[in-house]
Amino acid sequence: MKLTKRMVLLLCGITLAMVFGCGGGGGGSAASGEKIKIVYIPKDTVNPYFYAIDVGFKEAIDELGQENFEYLYTGPATAGPTDQIEYIEAAVQNKTNAIFVSANHDSALNRTLDDAREAGSKIFIMNQDIPGSETHRDAAIMPASFDNVGPLLIELMGQQLDYEGDFAILSATTDAPDQNTWIQGIKDALAGDSKYAGMNLIDVVYGDDQPEKSTTEMEALLTKYPNIKGVIAPTAAGIPACAKVLQTRRLTGQVKLTGLGLPSTMQEFVKDGTCESFALWNPPYEGYLAVYLVDAIVNQGYVPAPGSSFQAGKLGTVSVESDGQILTLKDLMVYDASNIDEYAPLF
Repeated sequence: MKLTKRMVLLLCGITLAMVFGCGGGGGGSAASGEKIKIVYIPKDTVNPYFYAIDVGFKEAIDELGQENFEYLYTGPATAGPTDQIEYIEAAVQNKTNAIFVSANHDSALNRTLDDAREAGSKIFIMNQDIPGSETHRDAAIMPASFDNVGPLLIELMGQQLDYEGDFAILSATTDAPDQNTWIQGIKDALAGDSKYAGMNLIDVVYGDDQPEKSTTEMEALLTKYPNIKGVIAPTAAGIPACAKVLQTRRLTGQVKLTGLGLPSTMQEFVKDGTCESFALWNPPYEGYLAVYLVDAIVNQGYVPAPGSSFQAGKLGTVSVESDGQILTLKDLMVYDASNIDEYAPLF
């Protein structure tokens, strides 16, 4: 039987009702004595990166008391621009206090986000922002300053290539706000710094945040450009797929690879030399910070206005930037053979 959009929405609502309908009191966590309801909707449920953020949500909830929260991680299997709408609407129907969304498009969710806020839910964009649509959310939790991502990735690629040769980018989806920001940062650095004059960006392809399609796109790049020297994959689903292709084709050392990835999925490829180095931040910190933010809003009357700050457990005092963004870290971390074994067991 083929599910209609209405049927999918109904099923989402039933699932949320089952999760949030169990148990009554919340130990006084909210003014009403009810539990604080939090939903996190990732871009898709395939990319392992978002499970790392989920780990942070659960860690903070453990610290603040599981009896005080109802938390649900749910989302679409695909990363289409409007695929998350049903999940947002279902969360609103169940009077969720805070909805965190890793949006798949800059503006496709705007009307849905507005409706959710009007209904009383706080809306936070997670792991990125929605450029041009910032008025449709309450704040954005950022893993780090995105201004630094593109320049760092092109520098890591440059170091591996000795600043000479053709390279490509394997991204997630064409509409992903974070990916497009990073790609533009790479292009700006190429155009603006003579250090990269010998490097040539020959193509940008999209694996749709799916391991299988990322594998197919990587294979196609190697076939189409037999002289390619490197690939930047700023996606946690894409970079291990790229690494596996290089490993299988025995191209380790011949085609360089860097990007954004999880230490857990990249450990094998760093240790065998397929990927010399890659970057990331600390994804669990994002979910962790999110819970403390909501707790401050519900229990302390905190308003996440630019220039304000709140306490976020082990992360200390966290401030809201002038643009409504909240940074979990200032700078990215680089992972290589010197530290991969330390971080791989964590996320």
